[in-house]
Amino acid sequence: QVQLAESGGGAVEVGGSLRLSCVASKNTYNSYSMGWFRQAQGKGRTMIAQVYKDGRTAYANFAKARFSISKVDAENTMYLQIDNMIPEDTAIYTCAARRASNDAYSIWGQGTQVTVST
Repeated sequence: QVQLAESGGGAVEVGGSLRLSCVASKNTYNSYSMGWFRQAQGKGRTMIAQVYKDGRTAYANFAKARFSISKVDAENTMYLQIDNMIPEDTAIYTCAARRASNDAYSIWGQGTQVTVST
């Protein structure tokens, strides 16, 4: 079973940037579609962006301007760059994997906390 581990979260001031990482326990990124999600306190989980096996990306509308998803297959690592951060970005950020783009995400990391302060 593939395992995912996020890192890179923390506290940042408004306007700052963070780069989150998601490392897979074994060769995953050329076999799975991957995604980043976030969940703010008291709210549901929201998809931020996805990267498909062939490298194509897709973003939620709110994420198109300030978020960037990428992956390095050779390193089994996916990234999420967040720029010009705002307090509304405060959430737990989680990466996930699925075998096919029409499958549900079935493999989840433990999440990393991101807090944006004024």
